[in-house]
Amino acid sequence: MRRLFGAASVLAIALSLPVDASSFPLPKLGRDKAAADTAPAALKPGEWAQARSDVAPDPTIRFGALPNGMRYAIRKQTIPPGQAAIRLRIGAGSLMETDAQQGLAHFLEHMAFNGSKAVPEGEMIKILERLGLAFGADTNASTNFDETVYKLDLPRTNDETVDTALMLMREAAGNLTLDQGAIDRERGVVLSEERARDTPPYRIYKERLGFFLKGQRPPTRYPIGQVQVLEAAPAAEFTDFYNRYYRPERAVLVAVGDFDLDAMEAKIKAKFGGWTPTGPAGESPNLGQLQPRKTEAKLVIEAGAPLSMQFAWMRKPDLAADTVAKRKADLIEQLGFSVVNRRLQRLARAGQPPFLAAGVFKNNEYDAAESTLLIVNAEPGRWREALAAAEQEQRRAVQYGVRQDELDREIAEYRANLKADAAGAATRTPAQLAGEIVASLGEREVVTDPAQDLALFEQTVKDLKAEKVSAAVKASFAGEGPLLFMASPRPIEGGEASVLAELDASRKVAVAEPSAAAEVAWPYTSFGGAGQVVETKEAPDFDTTFIRFENGVRLTVKPTRFKDDEILVRVNIGDGRLDLPKDAQSQGWASGAYIEGGLKQISAEDMEQVLASRVYGAQFSVADDAFVLSGSTRPEDLDIQLQVLTAYAAEPGWRGEAFTRLQSAYKTANDQYESTDSGVLSRDLSLLLREGDKRWAFPSREQIADAKLDDFRKMVAPALADGPVEVVIVGDTTVEKATEAVARTLGALPPRPGTQVPAAQREVGFPAGVQQPVVLTHKGRADQSIGYIAWRTNDFFADPQKARDTAVLGEILELRLVEELREAQGATYSPSVVYSHSMIWPRWGYVSASVEIPPAKLPNFFADVKKIAADLRDKPVTADELARAKKPRIDQIEKIRETNGYWLSELSGAQTDPRRLDATRALIPGTERVTAADVQRAAQAVLKDDAMWMLEVVPAKK
Repeated sequence: MRRLFGAASVLAIALSLPVDASSFPLPKLGRDKAAADTAPAALKPGEWAQARSDVAPDPTIRFGALPNGMRYAIRKQTIPPGQAAIRLRIGAGSLMETDAQQGLAHFLEHMAFNGSKAVPEGEMIKILERLGLAFGADTNASTNFDETVYKLDLPRTNDETVDTALMLMREAAGNLTLDQGAIDRERGVVLSEERARDTPPYRIYKERLGFFLKGQRPPTRYPIGQVQVLEAAPAAEFTDFYNRYYRPERAVLVAVGDFDLDAMEAKIKAKFGGWTPTGPAGESPNLGQLQPRKTEAKLVIEAGAPLSMQFAWMRKPDLAADTVAKRKADLIEQLGFSVVNRRLQRLARAGQPPFLAAGVFKNNEYDAAESTLLIVNAEPGRWREALAAAEQEQRRAVQYGVRQDELDREIAEYRANLKADAAGAATRTPAQLAGEIVASLGEREVVTDPAQDLALFEQTVKDLKAEKVSAAVKASFAGEGPLLFMASPRPIEGGEASVLAELDASRKVAVAEPSAAAEVAWPYTSFGGAGQVVETKEAPDFDTTFIRFENGVRLTVKPTRFKDDEILVRVNIGDGRLDLPKDAQSQGWASGAYIEGGLKQISAEDMEQVLASRVYGAQFSVADDAFVLSGSTRPEDLDIQLQVLTAYAAEPGWRGEAFTRLQSAYKTANDQYESTDSGVLSRDLSLLLREGDKRWAFPSREQIADAKLDDFRKMVAPALADGPVEVVIVGDTTVEKATEAVARTLGALPPRPGTQVPAAQREVGFPAGVQQPVVLTHKGRADQSIGYIAWRTNDFFADPQKARDTAVLGEILELRLVEELREAQGATYSPSVVYSHSMIWPRWGYVSASVEIPPAKLPNFFADVKKIAADLRDKPVTADELARAKKPRIDQIEKIRETNGYWLSELSGAQTDPRRLDATRALIPGTERVTAADVQRAAQAVLKDDAMWMLEVVPAKK
């Protein structure tokens, strides 16, 4: 079932950070559910949710169960051809651990790759690499509070690959050896992961869960566990958990892909039918009772985080069966939340917004409780305004409900998205389909397909009145509380008492009925007479057509059937970063204000309202060689998509409110970056690798505070007004339809003169080798640090084959780092190698190696990398190692070539630089022809000790 506006989407809105989200991984939240008073008995071994529901399951999935209680779900999916996804879900996670086992559910996930009866320690990853699976990309696992999931994405579905995958899943399920020596060798890896996860948002999350679920089990059982347990737990504790919870009745195998269903079912029965559990079964945990609560507040001070608030109304968990009635109730409630969220968004977009972002949603707190949450991000100095505005808007929704015009808008938008989902359902990837099945298991939901979801939606919204939705919204804010959790980067005078006083004062303020929005029309339907095509060329081997219009606009069209009903559009204007001055601070950080600033004749908010029933996108970014406008649409909305992007190219709104809002959000960006070693690296590395070229500089606090909208406008407006235009369209369309749509929009604009990029603008430096590492500092934990090494290579076109040789060298270097630093030493969770050969910047490229590691081990990292580099220079790699590097890389390329996104990127710039097409043609054959001697020559040319540029990110002295 598709959750239209669940926890994840609201968190993305209301907890949005200027910093890359990967720097701040938040634990996964549960999905939303409607309230109920009673819980049914748990499913019996081998029983599926549909056995207790009136919801019909997806008819394309074959559900089954083995006599031992293990369930399986298999589905044939021939798009992309020859691929498959296999998942093994064990219904056990950190909630099942004893005090002495805290962290071992996750640790066990690691041990699944470290030795079993049929696979010796250290061999599992190598087996998968020989079959073309890349560690991390195709081979992964995750552990949460209530589940552990093992994932294999297969590049082919021949018997060897499928049989091996099922064998490895069977080994993980019940045949792990759990050797004490292997456990001890893996401890450092898990401890490295614990260090990397300990970020300000994670610490805030733990405080929040402890406050909301006071006295209950989830806040005492975080999946990463306790350091003292990870450091010392004996093998006996691992074995105890493994035997009690890795059992057939807790296991579900999911397989989706291009295979014969009968053959796959037979393989599953043969491989898993003989699985019998060892010893007594473990009990499901007692999660504790939700405690009666009145209005309470908790204030947490976390220097490296933005100010955020969460209001929570808590209720007993709903464990009722999935039914049609329940789904309809959920949908009605979600529609109501969407109206409220739209109102909150309107406040955030105002001239002097009280907060930066806010959102409302319902959340299942790991089956221990259910909550309705109102979450808010605000400037630290304006928390009082934010609290009052959010509280009063929530109360306004409860008191006055939603209007019919608001509801009708949300219905139109939901309908458009559900129709797009249904139209593209047949071309979902195996990984997507397998993920949907696995996601249903924790919630005991029946798996349905998008057509079923659309039909249920239409049944639900037929004649739906605002009064019914208003009642659902009001009911959703019933429960204990509200509890108010606040995280602030600095202390608040008066602490929690002050926060409660502000809440009490706000609740005394009367709220008025919301006013109706004004009617608006879409003003950008015409841009003049349709442009004329003056040139057409074909690239038959790419099924691609190149078109040039009379006004100079270039159009590249590649029709595909990779994904039904999906069309990606990219508009490249001007020369991007090449156009920017090398000695002036870039304003690229403010790119988000471009789209949010709306258009000259209509605001972003009004545009969303008038186009609510359409599927389109609008993003703006600064690429190395172009300012980029992009979006994703469906065939029936291609005209609208191009109208939107053309309007943004021709008449951006430049509204100051959007820039001010973004500027306010970025005030704490440097604090957030500096709170972790990875944050500092992600902020500063691009500038350092280009010898201080300010086109890659992230602004200081002072530069952010002093920035003006006019600075950003001066940076991009000239190029957007006069720069050459290239349009790339890839997806479910035809050359004729795409050409006609562009002719009416971008092809109708006046000609643009364009300018030649001065040669000096293309020059970018690279740091020379150093004897001692450059040192950066962070303000996080004292045991967190990163070591980084980079060697300069060259641009791609200097010698394309050498670039491909060096890419394979990079893959082998990563294999060596994983084997040495992770497998042999157990020193780190994630050694990483990156290689890049620019197609834009002459003589610029690099290979890098990095690792998260305790500061005391940094010298060992640099020494180990030097030793590995010397070995690669001095000796040819083995045939097995070469194959384990090349095969996953080639298979990854072949997989990604079956996506529209890949071709949107590859074809960008190809009209003006046809060398890009040659590079795409030669990518796989050029990789296949790389030999051990080529790799050795690349190592000798690149991995030189005197060319090593080294960097450390270490804790600041306190």
